[in-house]
Amino acid sequence: MIADEDTVTGFLLAGVGNVDLRRKTNYLIVDSKTTVKAIEDAFKEFTTKEDIAIVLISQYVANMIRFLVDSYNKPVPAILEIPSKDHPYDPAHDSVLSRVKYLFSSESVASGRR
Repeated sequence: MIADEDTVTGFLLAGVGNVDLRRKTNYLIVDSKTTVKAIEDAFKEFTTKEDIAIVLISQYVANMIRFLVDSYNKPVPAILEIPSKDHPYDPAHDSVLSRVKYLFSSESVASGRR
């Protein structure tokens, strides 16, 4: 999970966090001091770990590294953009939603040709 403190805390209270023996977490709390490089590094780390199936990322954070999110094309872990308290969800910026719309529009066009 890559999100603001309130969002991460909510998910941690629900049991979605983990700290391993080396004190490495499966989440990154993003605040005004977090660099884009730190967000990029966390995204790359979380998308290559075999014990993570879904990476939750606040949409406003995903917009900071949009080039990485849009270029990610593996099915696992899946990337899920979520809203945060201070930044509402905007479906126009969701790369997963745009891919789904593209696939359904392609299928509907292909099925109309049969």
